[in-house]
Amino acid sequence: MRVLITGAAGFLGSHLADRFLADGHSVVGLDNFITGNPDNIAHLAGNERYEFVRHNISTYTYVAGPLDGVLHFASPASPVDYLEHPIATLKVGALGTHNALGLAKAKGARFFLASTSEVYGDPLVHPQPESYWGNVNPIGPRGVYDEAKRFAEAMTMAYHRYHGVDTRIVRIFNTYGPRMRPRDGRVVSNFIVQALTGEPLTVYGDGRQTRSFCYVSDEVEGIYRLFMNGDAEPTNIGNPNEFTVRQLAELVVELTGTKSPIVTRPLPTDDPKVRQPDITRARTLLAWEPAVSLREGVMRTIEYFRQVL
Repeated sequence: MRVLITGAAGFLGSHLADRFLADGHSVVGLDNFITGNPDNIAHLAGNERYEFVRHNISTYTYVAGPLDGVLHFASPASPVDYLEHPIATLKVGALGTHNALGLAKAKGARFFLASTSEVYGDPLVHPQPESYWGNVNPIGPRGVYDEAKRFAEAMTMAYHRYHGVDTRIVRIFNTYGPRMRPRDGRVVSNFIVQALTGEPLTVYGDGRQTRSFCYVSDEVEGIYRLFMNGDAEPTNIGNPNEFTVRQLAELVVELTGTKSPIVTRPLPTDDPKVRQPDITRARTLLAWEPAVSLREGVMRTIEYFRQVL
């Protein structure tokens, strides 16, 4: 196959390109580097089955030649990024999704939307199944990301129902691993960078809020299986093992051997209190579930950051 991946220089987009290339497919990567990192795709330079286009998917987009898949991963994806780029975040969720869907329709390609667990907002149902409609504040500071992704899901389903486009929607839960940006504002990278540089580890609130952390190789495998063998309904891909943010901080302190203290800061607006995927659907439909433990994944991620800091 020949597939287009938007956000190809991002954390997940670059790993996904590697996965398609490893199976013998060809990849066109597209990114404007607003949050993507050229270093994430530097190893692909010279690969005859990989081509890169520097472009903003939120503007008119043309890709020459046939495409079998369009995978839309372009978007700021951490609170630091989407609070710094609120309008670009809304645009890539709306205009970017529209352009990517139009391209898939024109090429007769399968369309794959990278959505997010943030569509569930601060959930009133726990764990979160795909049938849960969410509890989102549309005008809060996080609304630019949450509502952009909710709109993108609605647009994807409209193209599926009205135009007959073959579509997939993945709802991605917290994912971590190599190629995260050191200061991207995500909790795993924050804690590891703070620990390795001797800074205090900053826990927001009392640290009892929970997250479910999926190592990147597990996440990408679930995404790949969903693209190949899934259906049009949204599918959670994430690790169902739940940890408090304070437990994560304590694990990072242990594994890095840092002398850094753990300090608390006020909880940001609309920060979810719980986050845990119900992955019954992924287990049943895709025979997928994560294999890498949090301890093992954090150790691998620490080694990556030791090299890049």
